[in-house]
Amino acid sequence: MTGKRTVPVVIQGKEYRIRAEADEAAVTRAAMLLDETIEKVRARSGTADSVDVAVLAALNLANALGAERAESGTGLGVGQRILDLIRLVESAVGDAKPAS
Repeated sequence: MTGKRTVPVVIQGKEYRIRAEADEAAVTRAAMLLDETIEKVRARSGTADSVDVAVLAALNLANALGAERAESGTGLGVGQRILDLIRLVESAVGDAKPAS
């Protein structure tokens, strides 16, 4: 198991330094997915508040992962992936409360 490292990512034009155990490429892909999802949510909803958009983006990603779980018939790793994405969103919006 590798130790935590800090990975710089850009979400919505702002650089964040994410501490993660995952490899840098995985964190970068997650940040890109989040950034794309935020853009889609912002365009569809017209919402300007960044926290509201981040929450809606997180819900969209959680819904997509839940659908993937239902299709595959297995929940192995999906719950942890959802928590990881929630933590990434929390880091992006500066929320100090950890996901449980």
